[in-house]
Amino acid sequence: MSSPSPKSAKKGDYQDGKGFLTGELVWGKVKGFSWWPGLVVLWKSSKPPAISMRRVEWFGDGMFSEIFAERLLHFAAFTKCFCKNSYASLPTYKDAIYQVLELAGERCEKSFQKAVNKEEELKLMLDWAHGGFLPTGPDGFAPPPAAGMCGIQSTSILGKPYTYCISIYTLNNTMHSPVTSEFCLSCGSPDTHTFHPLFVGSLCQKCKENFIETLYRYDEDGYQSYCTVCCGGLEVILCGNASCCRCFCKDCLNILVGEGTFDKLKDVDPWSCFMCLPSQCNGNLKLRPDWSVRVQEFFVNNSALEFEPHRVYPSIPANQRRPIRVLSLFDGIATGYLVLKDLGFIVKRYIASEICEDSIAVGMIKHEGKIEHINDVRTITRKHLAEWGPFDLLIGGSPCNDLACVNPARKGLFEGTGRLFFEYYRMLTMMRPKEDDNRPFFWLFENVVAMSAHDKADICRFLECNPILIDAVKVSPAHRARYFWGNLPGMNRPLATSLDDKVDLQDCLELGRKAKYNKVRTITTKSNSIRQGKMGPLPVEFNGKEDYLWCTEMEKIFGFPKHYTDVNNMGRSQRQKVLGRSWSVPVIRHLFAPLKDYFACE
Repeated sequence: MSSPSPKSAKKGDYQDGKGFLTGELVWGKVKGFSWWPGLVVLWKSSKPPAISMRRVEWFGDGMFSEIFAERLLHFAAFTKCFCKNSYASLPTYKDAIYQVLELAGERCEKSFQKAVNKEEELKLMLDWAHGGFLPTGPDGFAPPPAAGMCGIQSTSILGKPYTYCISIYTLNNTMHSPVTSEFCLSCGSPDTHTFHPLFVGSLCQKCKENFIETLYRYDEDGYQSYCTVCCGGLEVILCGNASCCRCFCKDCLNILVGEGTFDKLKDVDPWSCFMCLPSQCNGNLKLRPDWSVRVQEFFVNNSALEFEPHRVYPSIPANQRRPIRVLSLFDGIATGYLVLKDLGFIVKRYIASEICEDSIAVGMIKHEGKIEHINDVRTITRKHLAEWGPFDLLIGGSPCNDLACVNPARKGLFEGTGRLFFEYYRMLTMMRPKEDDNRPFFWLFENVVAMSAHDKADICRFLECNPILIDAVKVSPAHRARYFWGNLPGMNRPLATSLDDKVDLQDCLELGRKAKYNKVRTITTKSNSIRQGKMGPLPVEFNGKEDYLWCTEMEKIFGFPKHYTDVNNMGRSQRQKVLGRSWSVPVIRHLFAPLKDYFACE
């Protein structure tokens, strides 16, 4: 399969006569879910859609599905499809209903301004929907004519209604103005709030929130779900660079670069995007030379919440430093212990909570029984902590299944495995030293970047700090963007490669094997994540054929020693699962290194 290119990956519309055209509001039936509201969007594939097949973006979570038209109903069937039980029990479904009715209301020019809060607004919306969407009826929310960015309404980000604000007047004035900081690069609004993290210019408050949730969201084909500039867009072209996963929409190219740019670039095959080849930036689209640093600042300062700075502990004189004592929750394959030993720390005690038997086996065998395993974190009491402690370092990253936006069935922070975050918070609350105790105590919590804004805000409120974002791609051959909360010294410093870091895929391959890409996409517990896209090519060439990554190669990508997970005759699938849940070794080494000023080392 050839690498994706703008020409082959251009989105297309539907012409099979089955209805449900682009921009139409629908109900869709997916196995395991009640009828769910969605928006038909343009097809995104190298081939035209099969007859009756539609690409639908679901309200509430912004996920996409390719679904047969026979499993869709027009949104006018609201009374038939609306599920009271889901509305009462699933926050995501409730969000979806609000978002779709908000968009339907905008298209019908229906106002709900009388409502004093969101709950009252929802009640008015539901009454309107159950009453037949009067006075316009269902005809009122038919999709608007496609007219580009100039004053029309579009829909994108997370299924939320989004109105492009660039009017003809704004367009004519901004196209010839070098002062891109005076308007939002994403929507054209003059009400700017913060800087655009990648390109010279600004973002308004609404676009900033959209950016935070969507910049690291990817479709099943491995490419970004939304345009790199505006985090929206319907018709896009994809970067043809095999190591890149970015796309740029027609509106941003024609408005910010120059009229007709999209039509010129869509026939370039392969096309290297503005991130890969900054010299081709023209017009009002200019890549920030320090974008890799600015994107870190953007995610550090992306919360409206303000917190008191962490307590600062002075460095301990070398002759007074003691061995470190660690409690690791959701320990996985003992990445924390491995890094501490690699950095030369004398580890007095390392107690690990983990329930996966395969992960426990790796930690026990590879570290010769020096890790004390205690199984389920929910069984730990204050009495246990008093017996085992005091601890100097608390680390952990609770399961992300019910937090990650890539999971359409996620339950959020307060349900399912999402609730395990509160076990970490419980431990942190009990372990923090009292005000009059000057003993240094450090903690680190990790989770995915692609989580909902309200889940992230809730975590920030409980942990009383904003996270930093670190993508392991800077120190390894694989993308792995993660949030880290904590009070480790120097967490905000730039991530730098060391001589030992293997940053290109070829550096991690066994002899005789050739890397087809320098970087690969995020490796998860799913075997298909090795492919560069849902049905994309495999990343290695061996004996004239493409091949999967071997287990030893995945270990090197994560920074582990060769054969680190080769225990108890575990198969390839088991080894990828324990690796897919683990941390990147060079990232944790970067975060732990400043602790050498506090604890004894060999």
